[in-house]
Amino acid sequence: MIKKLYKKYEEVILYVVFGGLTTLVNFVSFWAFNKILGEKFYLVSNVIAWFISVVFAYVTNKLWVFESKSWAFKVLLKEVPEFFAARLFSLGVEEGGLWLFVDKFGFDRYSFTVFNFEVTGKLIAKVLLAVIVVILNYFFSKFIIFAKKGKKKDNKE
Repeated sequence: MIKKLYKKYEEVILYVVFGGLTTLVNFVSFWAFNKILGEKFYLVSNVIAWFISVVFAYVTNKLWVFESKSWAFKVLLKEVPEFFAARLFSLGVEEGGLWLFVDKFGFDRYSFTVFNFEVTGKLIAKVLLAVIVVILNYFFSKFIIFAKKGKKKDNKE
């Protein structure tokens, strides 16, 4: 029964797993670049973290989530620009949301420490926005970028 449920929801489960790993890559990169560049440049840190995590997400989504196995130039010419364009849109949502939460709503007033790790208002806002971004990205990937459109599942072109 568990195997049957897994097969039924395999794509969503894999998306959540690799989405979680992508989010981890994004958060670690964001944290590292905040330390390197300084808290004042949090939006720049976010863009750098975004780029690193999008490259990671493209490869994992292509190979394991949506199983678009072809590396043919024609396939990449379609997928890569669409993937980055969709992720640029969600980056805009995240950047706008960060600016709104941090600069306008004053989330920076909030911070606390958990296991010697400071949780700042920026991080709280980033977590809230990550949920929205993951949902947006799933729909873009599933229905536009890696949509099957009557092709074989392995996309052998």
